[in-house]
Amino acid sequence: MAAVAITKAAFPRVGLVGLGIMGGTMAEALLQQGYEVCGADIDPKALARLKRAGGLCLSSAAEVAARSDVVIVSLSTSKALAQVTESIASLPKAQWRHKPIVIETSTLPMADKQACADALGKLGITTLDAPISGTAVRIKERAWTFFVSGKETAHRKVLPVLQVFTDKVSFVGPYGNGTKMKFAANHLVAIYNVAYAESVTLARKMGLNPQDVLDLFGNSPVLGTGVMRLRMPMMLERQYSPPTMKVEVWQKDMQVIGDMAKSVDCPTPLFSTCAAIYTSAMAMGLAMEDTASTAEVMSSMAGVAPAKGRGKKPLKP
Repeated sequence: MAAVAITKAAFPRVGLVGLGIMGGTMAEALLQQGYEVCGADIDPKALARLKRAGGLCLSSAAEVAARSDVVIVSLSTSKALAQVTESIASLPKAQWRHKPIVIETSTLPMADKQACADALGKLGITTLDAPISGTAVRIKERAWTFFVSGKETAHRKVLPVLQVFTDKVSFVGPYGNGTKMKFAANHLVAIYNVAYAESVTLARKMGLNPQDVLDLFGNSPVLGTGVMRLRMPMMLERQYSPPTMKVEVWQKDMQVIGDMAKSVDCPTPLFSTCAAIYTSAMAMGLAMEDTASTAEVMSSMAGVAPAKGRGKKPLKP
């Protein structure tokens, strides 16, 4: 039997609520693959980006849900998620063409994500908990991982949409397991960032060229990681913008992970030590820069001269 081509009309209509670094990147990727995409965000610049890419800008999460088969939610705060949930729930029954599947990708406290799923569930809307491990720049490498949890039937329905971004889409069980997996992943990333900042600083203090550290260790099957290859180049140049993950946003993730660890009586001494480094980065005015800027905290602690002109042009090691 001859293969049947999937036409643009056969694609599910996808809505994005939250068009920040991650949400905006997903919207562009979907549009490039021929999907019909609409979106909503409180930031006019984010909406302008969607419009330039060919998407439809809407004024509320409710409008997005009413027009979409699949809704991807990408938000930075629990307050925003509660507002989005309330917006969707406020849509009059007469305006529902059908009920979309909601894919909640934010890294937020489990109780807040469960409240969203419960509220939408009362409307007959299925919500999947599906956080993403990876940064926006790595979508080009298809290096994201989705940790999808919830109803497996819903997971199968949205799988083609998620595979636009990556082949690494893992179903990890009941609703909430996705967020727990993301916590475990970000726990490691938090430690890696500071470890690499410390390594770069040690190399500088010993009189080595830290570029050699990256060249020799970056692709090592033993020492190298994706986090090293992503963030150590920023540390070498002492250039942290544009950010792949802002220190300010990362502070929220650190708090959420720490609270989860306490709730299950799990000691996290390495993670707890790293938290102070990110707080110091905030105090140094690095809130809006990449988490690789933890290298500037380590440099300051080690007596390395501040980078002149940082944020304007790359500096050599």
